[in-house]
Amino acid sequence: MTIRNWVKFAFWALVIGGLVNAVASLIIRWDFYQPYLANGEISEFLAAVVWNVVLGMTMSVMAQAGFFAYLTLHQVGVNIFRSLTLWNWIQILLIIIVLVDIIVFRFAPGASAAGEWLIYGFLLAVLVGAAIWTAIKKIKMTQKPHVLISTLFFMIVITSLEWIIALMGRQDNIDVYVALLLFPLVAHTKF
Repeated sequence: MTIRNWVKFAFWALVIGGLVNAVASLIIRWDFYQPYLANGEISEFLAAVVWNVVLGMTMSVMAQAGFFAYLTLHQVGVNIFRSLTLWNWIQILLIIIVLVDIIVFRFAPGASAAGEWLIYGFLLAVLVGAAIWTAIKKIKMTQKPHVLISTLFFMIVITSLEWIIALMGRQDNIDVYVALLLFPLVAHTKF
């Protein structure tokens, strides 16, 4: 990757992260924005939108770091296990461990009602669904079926590691941020 390509990649990643988070925040946190618009406080509304754009850009920087960390991890994994097939099996095992960890240690302590389980189930379905969709698209793009496991690993495990900031929180409105931060991460990781 040349510096020019990296700068283009970083720029578009920031744009995607900011825009996706701005749109997602308008949908997820409409109850936060609505009073500003109802009272005619346009500057407060715009400040809140800009704050969410910056939050999305921050998440995209984290996702970029995760991308380059994965590139290194993948090469180390292939070299340690001396076989792409064995490394793919290790990645499958890690995907299962991460999904169980998210459900048991991240979602279960924070979910006390059925509605919260529905939210968490939906978010997990978004993560896994985006991973499967991206993996299928990547196979079609590259014509290489062996990229399926690597793409699923990257989309699920690496995105979950980036998402851990929101998953670790235990504040009253943490569900909002768990939902809000997933969308720019998935969008950037897909990009």
